[in-house]
Amino acid sequence: MLSFKRRAVLGLLAAAPVAACGFTPVYAPGGQGTLLRNRVRVEPPTNRLEFELVRRLEERLGQADAPAYALLHTVETRREGIAVTGSNDVTRIRVNGSVDYALIEAASDAQVLAGQGATFTAYSATGTTLATDAARQDADDRLMVGLADQIVAQLLAGAARFQ
Repeated sequence: MLSFKRRAVLGLLAAAPVAACGFTPVYAPGGQGTLLRNRVRVEPPTNRLEFELVRRLEERLGQADAPAYALLHTVETRREGIAVTGSNDVTRIRVNGSVDYALIEAASDAQVLAGQGATFTAYSATGTTLATDAARQDADDRLMVGLADQIVAQLLAGAARFQ
């Protein structure tokens, strides 16, 4: 019984600073997440990597019928061997990715928010050619999901600036 009361008191104490700062969930009714949902047209992809990025962005932000904003992006990736055997065979490859983006207001063509994201992933190159290609594609897909999620997080964090 004492343990239960202690947990309840500690839980309330932990929640008090968050409640006092005016914290509201992003996706709550009237939250920042609703400001962008189905209102952003993402720049169309030009290659398979960008297709995965755009797919994830539209999954998170929705597809705009009448967009209030346009999201422009530039993706860069770089591969490097991170595990090399004594005979110089690369057995693990890291894929570094970065994205620069700008959110443009459709009515005025004014840039309302810009930012960057960067992350990495890796894959094994020790299997057959087919297995290595599948692992590379999966790593690329995971990289684009990570970059898209960073863009969305930054957009939602800055949404109050351009209500």
